[in-house]
Amino acid sequence: MPKKFFKQYSPKAETLKQYRSLRWLGKSIEDPNIWHLNRQSVARAFLVGFIVAFLPIPLQMLVAAACALWFHANLPIAVSLVWITNPLTFAPMFYAAYKVGAWLLQTPEQVISFQPSLEMFTSQLEHIWQPLILGCLVCGVLSGLIAHAFIWRLWRWQVISRWEERKRQRVARQVKTL
Repeated sequence: MPKKFFKQYSPKAETLKQYRSLRWLGKSIEDPNIWHLNRQSVARAFLVGFIVAFLPIPLQMLVAAACALWFHANLPIAVSLVWITNPLTFAPMFYAAYKVGAWLLQTPEQVISFQPSLEMFTSQLEHIWQPLILGCLVCGVLSGLIAHAFIWRLWRWQVISRWEERKRQRVARQVKTL
C-alpha cells in the first residue's frame, strides 16, 4: 500500500527533470536514488520534510530539496511535506514550538500584542527568537524521527502482510490441487 499510494501521487521524474526552475540541482537531479520509492528513501524524505517544515525560514522547499539530495531521500515527498507549514498551520505550529523552546530554556513566555506590521515583528523577534529557534529544532527533529519510524514500520508491516497473504494463497492452491 505505501509504495502504490506514494507512486500514485508523486510526479514523474522525467516531468520534473524538464522544469527550468530545477536546473540549479544540476546532475544530482538525475540520481535515481532520489526518485525511488522504497522504505529507506521514503522514510528519509519524511524525516527531512518534517524537520524542514518546522524551520521558520522562507524558501523551505529549496532547503528540503537540497537536504533530500544530500541524504538521498525521495525528492518529491520531502519537498511536498514542507507544506505541512502552510498559511493555516504555521501560526499554531510556531507558537507551540515557541512554548516548547521557552519551557526548555525555562524562560517566561513573552506576551505579544499582535499587529500585522514589520515593525511589530522585528521588535518582538528580539525577545522570542531563542525559544522559537530551539523549539522549532526540537519539534522538527522529534516529529521527523516519529514520522521516519512510523513510515519505516508501516512499510515493513505492509511487506510482511503481503508475504503472509501470498503464503496463505500458495498453501490454499496446494491444498486445492491435492
